[in-house]
Amino acid sequence: MIVRPLAAEDRAAWAPLWRGYQEFYRVAIPDDTTAVTWARLLDPAEPMAGALAWDGPRAVGLVHHVRHRSTWTAGDYCYLQDLYVEAGGRGRGTGRALVGHVEALAREAGCSRLYWLTHETNAEAMLLYDRISERSGFVQYRKALT
Repeated sequence: MIVRPLAAEDRAAWAPLWRGYQEFYRVAIPDDTTAVTWARLLDPAEPMAGALAWDGPRAVGLVHHVRHRSTWTAGDYCYLQDLYVEAGGRGRGTGRALVGHVEALAREAGCSRLYWLTHETNAEAMLLYDRISERSGFVQYRKALT
């Protein structure tokens, strides 16, 4: 398995994983938002980027991340926003490799923290996350503005 940053020619491999991610979380992101997201992921001027995990010629997982400032540290934080591994690729180290890819990029960029969220029902992913990181103890609240 190889993890590498997204490239323009990866759209056809990325799209089914992006749809799978949305199905997993039971959301439907509009096509126009997906188009904007794809453009941002490829734009070096944007603070976000992504990568795919490849098993031979097939993409089996995706990760998206966003760098941002923090009031708590001088170094940026890196938010691992989306992580998805197709059902057949789970339990084989793909998720760990995708997190590791983002961690390496965050360290290289001088970030002081890598963090992510998952749904409380995502027990399978939490088994991995509990092994490779620590729970912050914070509870997320949100309010939709649009």
